[in-house]
Amino acid sequence: MTSDRDSTSRVIVVGGGYAGVMAANRLTQRDDVTVTLINPRAQFVERIRLHQLAAQTHPAVHDMREVLAPDVELVVGSVELIDTASRTVAVGGDILDYDYLVYAVGSHSSDVDVPGVREHAYPVSTLEQAQRLRAALADTPESAPVTVVGAGPTGIETAAELADAGRAVTLVCGRVLGPYLHPRIRRGIAKRLRRMGVTIVDGAGATVTAVAADSVDLADGNQITSALTIWAAGFAVPELALRSGLSTDEAGRLLTDETLTSVDDDHIVAAGDCAAPSALPYRMSCQAANQLGPQAADTVLRRIDGEEPGPALVGFAGQCISLGRRYGTFQFSRRNDVAVPLHVGGRVGARLKELVCKSTVDGLRHEADKPGRRLVRMRDPHRDAALAERNSASTLQAAR
Repeated sequence: MTSDRDSTSRVIVVGGGYAGVMAANRLTQRDDVTVTLINPRAQFVERIRLHQLAAQTHPAVHDMREVLAPDVELVVGSVELIDTASRTVAVGGDILDYDYLVYAVGSHSSDVDVPGVREHAYPVSTLEQAQRLRAALADTPESAPVTVVGAGPTGIETAAELADAGRAVTLVCGRVLGPYLHPRIRRGIAKRLRRMGVTIVDGAGATVTAVAADSVDLADGNQITSALTIWAAGFAVPELALRSGLSTDEAGRLLTDETLTSVDDDHIVAAGDCAAPSALPYRMSCQAANQLGPQAADTVLRRIDGEEPGPALVGFAGQCISLGRRYGTFQFSRRNDVAVPLHVGGRVGARLKELVCKSTVDGLRHEADKPGRRLVRMRDPHRDAALAERNSASTLQAAR
């Protein structure tokens, strides 16, 4: 990257998911800013459709140039290290310099200590994992039992997608199906899954203790026969920030203030699953990423101008869950992401979920065409209250 540091600000965006692409596109509204997006692949992956890729009902992939603004330089590779002292990143054998960096590395399937998971289970959180799972499913007889471990949206949607295709599926939930869901909606989803033929295993003993090539062991002593086991039990964050000497929370998310600026370096701004504003991270989701991405870009632009950025403005509307191709649920929530009884289900829910999936990609394209015009939600007042309460408690503790 060769630019005059005095006249042009160089911004590197690390990660080409929802937050990273949105941030990169928004940054192109300024002629005095050059933007480079670094991503491990030349494709944009619709992560919320990876269960469909595995089931062969949607490709879930777009050429990155379809969603990326023309002025954004795309570098295909992985960042091994961020050197904050020299403001450079190492990508393969190359060293790229930056004035500001947007940290948007996303998340991946959590590494677990459960025996046999890494050897025998199939995660579904990345393109490569979903492709591997698709190949494994193609080699597994349709009548063979499949087990999905994890009762969040990924687990529910994967189980439903495979059951919709005629697979015999067992969904191992841990203690409860869909912990986020309102109890009323949870019962409705469970009823629908059972109608589709999914066996739901939940309760105190429904924790996986071991995975073998042909079975899954549970804490209550039961064993489930499983020709193929899919692991959808949580997400973790890449260790790039930690490896680079930046402050992170216990999960590895980059610690930032409410403007999304790193607590260590005001030339680094975070967005998406890998950000922990005020050590109170938002739920890992494209819903949060699509709001945090453009606001990370706005923070960078304000800092370039020598202005103090404002706090991130993030609010939630709910959670979409597909139940195969014909049914779905949209669970509404308060802005602070607390579920309420209101929902839209059935075929209307399925159409709404499909609309939401499509709109996330359309939103990226819109920001690429007209950067800076995308609206974001109003700030959640409950977050302000939580921050004020924590700050008050810290002040009181210090006074003692």
